[in-house]
Amino acid sequence: MGSRPTIQMVAELAGVSRGTVDRVLNERPHVNEAVRQRVLAAMRELGYLSPREAYRRQADAALRPLTLGVLLPNWEGQFRDEVTQGLRQACEELEASSVRVLIRRCETDLPQEAAELLEAMRGEGAEGFAVCAVNDPAIQGWIAARMAEGIPCVTFNSDLPESGRLCFVGQSIRQAGRVAAGLLYKCASGRGPILATAGNLKFDGHRQRLDGFLERLEELGFPAEQVMVRETFNDYETTLRVVGKALEEQPELRGVYMANLSVSGCCAAIARAGKSGRVHVVCHDINESVRQLIRSGAVDFTIPQDLRRQGYAPLLLLRDHLRKKSPLGPGRQQIHILCAENLED
Repeated sequence: MGSRPTIQMVAELAGVSRGTVDRVLNERPHVNEAVRQRVLAAMRELGYLSPREAYRRQADAALRPLTLGVLLPNWEGQFRDEVTQGLRQACEELEASSVRVLIRRCETDLPQEAAELLEAMRGEGAEGFAVCAVNDPAIQGWIAARMAEGIPCVTFNSDLPESGRLCFVGQSIRQAGRVAAGLLYKCASGRGPILATAGNLKFDGHRQRLDGFLERLEELGFPAEQVMVRETFNDYETTLRVVGKALEEQPELRGVYMANLSVSGCCAAIARAGKSGRVHVVCHDINESVRQLIRSGAVDFTIPQDLRRQGYAPLLLLRDHLRKKSPLGPGRQQIHILCAENLED
């Protein structure tokens, strides 16, 4: 029989120090995301469990089974990929704790569909819910009713602040929009016009980013009439068309704030108009496409968020809450800024 995996074995397989492994195990900050994923992959490959995790799993195995429900929006691309990775990791860990996870994905932005999917999972025995959905009174009311019944609900990525949810897991969205405003204001030397695009303003996350952006611009004395606001629904072709039309209407456009996805569509429209390097772009999130756009100079700054953790953490928070354990940790994520000078491979 092989020896029990150790921290040193994990460190050697991941190519990092024991201290880095310890920081990953204890959810400490200042660990590069790629390094963190490498450490987690090494732990899974070796079957390593920290003493605390091994004890927790042994104790959980003796508890009654739980069923949790997850509701996802109909978003594709990076959001879907990275949140799904986090969900998969959480499900693997929770399986050993006698926790079953139901995952349902909306096909539309209609509140009725979201409410029906939530109710269906409740009918299947879900005792806690992780929700990312459109901000609508029907959804808020459903969550408020469940909370009143003692059924915990956690929101992630896009909040439902009036629902009385247990907590929110994600970035301080309004603050991120304010940071973006400060960056674009400096890039554009405080002059307009500029374009601000959001995916779908029915989602609190998109609305809060935009509100924070506009709020900060007003504080900086930027003329409101110099800001165009458009929705692009996280769609490449829609973004390409909307940004292209804005450039036609405002040939002196100095900057674009992408409060949504499809950043490549925005940059393609700028390039097509022959304005590369003259129109500044500030966006959110980081993937290989955005990395390339930053390196090429098409994007000035991006404000990333940990989408994997947004898929992972809500389920563990719900498990710990229902089993009367100490919480996983704060749901709010720190705001970071990436540019060509600090972008890591």
